Amino acid sequence: MTTSTAIDSQRACAELEQLDALGCMGWGLAQFGDGFALTTSFGIQAAVSLHLISQLERSVPVIWVDTGYLPPETYHYAETLIDRLGLQVHVAQSQLSPARMEALHGRLWETGRIEDLETYHRLRKVEPLDRALEQLGVRCWASGVRGRQTDHRSTMQPLAQVRGRWALRPLLAWTNKDVYYYMQEHDLPQHPLFEQGYSTVGDWHSSAPDDGGISGRATRFGGLKQECGIHLPGMAGEGI
Repeated sequence: MTTSTAIDSQRACAELEQLDALGCMGWGLAQFGDGFALTTSFGIQAAVSLHLISQLERSVPVIWVDTGYLPPETYHYAETLIDRLGLQVHVAQSQLSPARMEALHGRLWETGRIEDLETYHRLRKVEPLDRALEQLGVRCWASGVRGRQTDHRSTMQPLAQVRGRWALRPLLAWTNKDVYYYMQEHDLPQHPLFEQGYSTVGDWHSSAPDDGGISGRATRFGGLKQECGIHLPGMAGEGI
């Protein structure tokens, strides 16, 4: 089902580029009202977009894509931020439990095959998110993606169509320093794994700390992929 709203994307992007991150979030709420949401995985830098959404004049649903394989530290961090920011969270999970998926498909992240990783991401991330967006009637979803994270994200625009809905990227131009200073300014807690050298974290089995030679998204998915499919236009094939 396509739920996109008729918008001149070129004009909208030009307008969004003149706004700060909070202004972009406010734009999304003004344009889409009840059809606006934020997605998160409660990762290393998630506190920024979650804090921004909490500053809006009305509550905006936060869709948490929970694969069932997140590190224990992420689940504790999520509880901390939910309580502190008063977030309205909707958990998006696969219809297959981790045990059932492994019984039917094996431990897809261990094979070293990109095709198996894509199946894993489709089952545990893309399909659960798209189902939640449909159930909540979301026409535009904001995320915390930044242009410097991956090659694909460096080509992104502030607003674009993704699988029949508008995707808004308020932090697209932000640097790591911007994230750090924002969190300092607003006294936001760091993810517990940050101090262990992680600059990004997803599932426990596909995340690793920076080691001096490899950092950022290159530490994810065993180096096979940078994206999990969520931010890609097709059903198969990026992360929050």
